[in-house]
Amino acid sequence: MPELVGNLLVAQSGGPTAVINASVAGVVLEAGKHECIEEIYGGLNGILGILNEDLIDLNDEKAKTIEGLKYTPAAALGTCRYKIDFTKKPENAARDMDRLFEVFQAHNIRFFFYIGGNDSQDTANKIHHEAIKRGYEMCVIGVPKTIDNDLPHTDHCPGFGSVVKYNAATVMEIALDVGAMATDDGACCLVEVMGRGAGWIAAGTVVAHRTEDDAPHIILVPEIALEEEAFLERVRATVERLKYCVVVVGEGVKNKQGEEIAADKSNLDAFGHPVLSGAADNLGKLITKKLGLKTRTVKLGYAQRAAGHYASSVDVQEAASCGAAAVRAAASGQSGFMVKIVRESDSPYRSSTELHPLGEIANVEHLIPRDWFTEDGFLPNEKFKDYIKPLIEGEVKVPTENGLPKYVVLERSPVEKKLAPRS
Repeated sequence: MPELVGNLLVAQSGGPTAVINASVAGVVLEAGKHECIEEIYGGLNGILGILNEDLIDLNDEKAKTIEGLKYTPAAALGTCRYKIDFTKKPENAARDMDRLFEVFQAHNIRFFFYIGGNDSQDTANKIHHEAIKRGYEMCVIGVPKTIDNDLPHTDHCPGFGSVVKYNAATVMEIALDVGAMATDDGACCLVEVMGRGAGWIAAGTVVAHRTEDDAPHIILVPEIALEEEAFLERVRATVERLKYCVVVVGEGVKNKQGEEIAADKSNLDAFGHPVLSGAADNLGKLITKKLGLKTRTVKLGYAQRAAGHYASSVDVQEAASCGAAAVRAAASGQSGFMVKIVRESDSPYRSSTELHPLGEIANVEHLIPRDWFTEDGFLPNEKFKDYIKPLIEGEVKVPTENGLPKYVVLERSPVEKKLAPRS
């Protein structure tokens, strides 16, 4: 493709993370170095906002604000869970593509970057191929993001190191509290974390398990079917030894029949998946019924993916690097790729970025290898610990005001709309 000259559009999609905005900062800061890029726009609320022609001018933002995105959690541009589905909704998908390219043409968008996970990379891949089909010259690059860490072909995903850092520290603190209250009656605390199909988040809390007595004492992940009797025996033995037990539960834990123990099949999400609610609660009831132990449940919920105050500096740096690498790739004429992180060494930890075809990434879920867990399946082993330890290193210096973090907020100067409202 000959060198393109035109405007850049970046958008965010899916669940936010503590470092997703760092990728936006990486895109914007790198874009300013390339003469082929004229205006720098942000799409509000992902692909849905672009369909509505809701664009903002990132050139109008203060340099200090763009830098501040590196320590500000959540999605500064707004996000969405919107799928362009040619399989189930072909007519809607075709209309969406027509509208997207009307917006791209109206605003001379020649460089498009979509920051997100599996479904987002699928959307980026579809846009790339649609541009080729229509003969519209545009470079499309996906930027990885997901706390779930389930994108294939990349060593890990931006957002993962920070959620593990926060969750592991939280589990340590909860364990100190539960242990201090432990009596001869025994108690079990279950900490539920995100992770529907892949258990990377739950497994990552193993970095807090430094000795045999340290929490978490049990980690349950979707990849390993729950054996109720073995689980109950492990809880019983742990309480007998320590008077308490802390269990980390991935929300998508499955039984031996492969069914999610917390799936609410009467309540579906935007992608048609049963809403998950209560894996830890269900297990707590089981423990009380079978073992007679007092149980407490802690759901970390949104807090785990929004904890910018305790993000990993390695994670922030890599998220920004992925955004910058995406711009360099597009400015050189490459399209249809996602930036991936390549681990070069563990000690000292070093990583770099490369490109991987979007078609081999979209909608593919990367699971934890079984040999990264102990034989009984209740704790990750040293292989997993060696993998995760470098990713949680370093603290981010977050400015404060009146004792609380001072995060940045974009001005969001709107780009003038040129099209009729979306029908």
